[in-house]
Amino acid sequence: MFAKVAEEGSFAAAARAMGVSVATVSRGVARLEERLGARFFNRTSRQLALTEFGGTIAEKAGDIYRQAEEAESAAREMSVQPRGLVRLAVPMSFGLRWVAPLMPGFFGAYPEVAVDLHLSDATVDIIAQGFDAALRIAALPDSSLVAKRLCPVSQLVVASPEYLKRDGRPMHPRELVGRPCLSYAYRARNEVWRFVNDAGDEEPVTPVGPLRVTNSDALLPMLLEGLAIAELPEFIAGEYFADGRLEAILTDWHLTRGGLYFVTPSARARPAKVTALADYLAAHLSKPAWFLNA
Repeated sequence: MFAKVAEEGSFAAAARAMGVSVATVSRGVARLEERLGARFFNRTSRQLALTEFGGTIAEKAGDIYRQAEEAESAAREMSVQPRGLVRLAVPMSFGLRWVAPLMPGFFGAYPEVAVDLHLSDATVDIIAQGFDAALRIAALPDSSLVAKRLCPVSQLVVASPEYLKRDGRPMHPRELVGRPCLSYAYRARNEVWRFVNDAGDEEPVTPVGPLRVTNSDALLPMLLEGLAIAELPEFIAGEYFADGRLEAILTDWHLTRGGLYFVTPSARARPAKVTALADYLAAHLSKPAWFLNA
């Protein structure tokens, strides 16, 4: 405020330039004078003149004001134009299949945005770990995070045609007991498969088998060899349904129905770079290709 008064030559002109009241500028300058223990201006009813002390620091104060204006201008531009680094956490199998292939198109549309793509099936704390956003596949519980649902994602119980021909097709969840059922370590709630049918009947099953994994792709060799049954998300299973190497079983029942969510710490003052990525992923994943394969 002092720099602007010195530049404009009056408190009123400085107040107009800064969009505040004359009283605000006057009080601000007075507080600074009090803190530094010297006066900046000699004031009369018609004239305002810099004191010797004020003149010695006016130039440096003006430089600080211009730097502040430049910083504010850059910040405003960044909030309007997508630019800068976005740290995005994504489940590994989903990220490799469905997010990484979208990156060339995204960077073509937003060349000034960079993405740090963190691929892991473990759920990250996006606030504590400094992520701008995350894609999550779950039936999301209530939280302080802001979540935008992009599309539904179903979990399916699958087996190979060879397994079903050899050991028979289960017709009820209870028939999974005693069969090799592989499990996934990062299930959102617990390791129990909770089946529900359209009549509202519920049937919990605890999968018991020789393999437990932290990434669903690691289940595929056992499944394709016809050695077990497992739960797979449809975005993985779809391609194997299409070529007949896997089949969905217990289709009259369903497991917890979740969705794909774009999650951010807050919707307030979201940077343009995060909004651009959110909108791009929503446009390309709201009707994903795995729906056609399932």
